[in-house]
Amino acid sequence: MSGIKPNPTAGTATPTAPDPEQNFRFYDNRQKYLMFVNTCSEKWVIAGRVAAELSELHPTPPAIRVFDAGVGDGTVLARMMRTMHRNFEWMPFYIVGKEISLEDVRLALEKMPDRFMEHPATVLVMTNMKYDEAPLLTPNDPAAVGKVVWHEVELKGNTAAQFDDQITALQPFLTEHWRARISPKSGNPMYETPTVLVIYRQDCKFLLDTVRPKQGSPRADFDLILASQPYRARASVEFKARRVIAPLARGLSPGGRLIGIHSSGNDPGLEIIQRVWPDENPFETDRYQLLKASEAALGGQARDFQFLAYDDERSLLRYEMHTLPTEIGTSASSIGTSTLLAAWNAATYVAQIEDHRLAEAMSANTYIEATRDVLREHGALWFWDECYIIARKMPQI
Repeated sequence: MSGIKPNPTAGTATPTAPDPEQNFRFYDNRQKYLMFVNTCSEKWVIAGRVAAELSELHPTPPAIRVFDAGVGDGTVLARMMRTMHRNFEWMPFYIVGKEISLEDVRLALEKMPDRFMEHPATVLVMTNMKYDEAPLLTPNDPAAVGKVVWHEVELKGNTAAQFDDQITALQPFLTEHWRARISPKSGNPMYETPTVLVIYRQDCKFLLDTVRPKQGSPRADFDLILASQPYRARASVEFKARRVIAPLARGLSPGGRLIGIHSSGNDPGLEIIQRVWPDENPFETDRYQLLKASEAALGGQARDFQFLAYDDERSLLRYEMHTLPTEIGTSASSIGTSTLLAAWNAATYVAQIEDHRLAEAMSANTYIEATRDVLREHGALWFWDECYIIARKMPQI
């Protein structure tokens, strides 16, 4: 297996940690998520790293095919589409985004009118299906196949304002069909109705005839799959590999690349957490372990893939909390409360601390003092993500 080695420091579990596969969805808290997204540069950094993979792709007609395995608010996807246009200006795009959150689908779609304006030959698909269903836009349960809501929207006009009006008009459809419930078995949100939303420009319908997905004719052969923070940090490495990464990797075309990204710790953000909870270790799986487990989960199919951990220079991604230049420098006389709260929110969001533990910690001032001390010591707040690549091999000629 290429580039994979063990990391002896990873995998130490917190003894009192709750079951990571039940009753906790850190990314479902909208307030924490939106504050994190708007105060930190992670989305920018991830989009930049993904852009570097575009030169490694080998797309074939009729389109370059991309799958985003967790669209979120659409920031990364929109930035990636801009770069794709620069690199592949005259290629049709087929882009599928998986997202179960109604609020995130709304936020992501708000960013799309300009994308349809700049790159008319775009087919955008949004779905709420699971990781092992979304690439094929088909539920695993045969009984659910006939219940799929498949809705196609042909955007009329030739201005971003016209496209925006028509996308905004989809709100009632989203409200009705993008509903989720909590699984009593896993604690995860699940779709009530499997839904596929296909959007493209009417004036490009003829051009995109072979690009647009056809209901009942599943096809998953993606040139690029982005899996950014697609699993809980504390979930077992076997769960991450078997339930998320391996099913996604199977959706790659020959020459296609999956880029996975997750938090890795060893940063001031984790220092804040460990000053409040000294034994806390949320980041239990590193990229080496995950690639090894993904290879095992793929079984005999693993021979068709390369598992690339790369070195730290290429794999580690540093992002920061946005602050004014003199706001939290070591010479600053004081740090504003809003900055401290934003830093605390970012640290606890990245570490995926449960709400009940947060409430207990915030009943005293210790968390504020810990946050202030770490910010003063470092003069900034930053975090580390790490990424890895799984690439499907090209066929031998």
